[in-house]
Amino acid sequence: MSWKQTFIMGIVGSLLSSLAGIIYLNIYKESLVVDFSKIVGISNIIAASTVGCLLMAVSYKLAIQWKGIKTIGWLNIAFSIISFASIVGVLGFNLPLDTESPELFPGMVIPMHFFPILSILSILPFFKLNNHDNDK
Repeated sequence: MSWKQTFIMGIVGSLLSSLAGIIYLNIYKESLVVDFSKIVGISNIIAASTVGCLLMAVSYKLAIQWKGIKTIGWLNIAFSIISFASIVGVLGFNLPLDTESPELFPGMVIPMHFFPILSILSILPFFKLNNHDNDK
């Protein structure tokens, strides 16, 4: 996988993840009539998705260069574990005291922690690895 493909994979993944996050945010907001926009807004969702997907794409590139294609499975496992571990921060997050229905906040943001890994795993098969990557 070239650096250009790596960058494209990160951007496409972040677009898909951001889109899923924004759609989920709007559905959650309308169905439960809650507004956490002061805490988590659209810009936060886009930023987190972009950073996460670009880091995963670069990690794939570097791991494949270092040890070859056999690292993809291990990276998938590592990214899944990291996604689950990131939930701990949400559970310990202190909301402002004037927040209405604070018990609904984790239900909104916890699923969003899985959107970057789901988007990257969904598009990864569409990116061709270089032949020299297959030799390792």
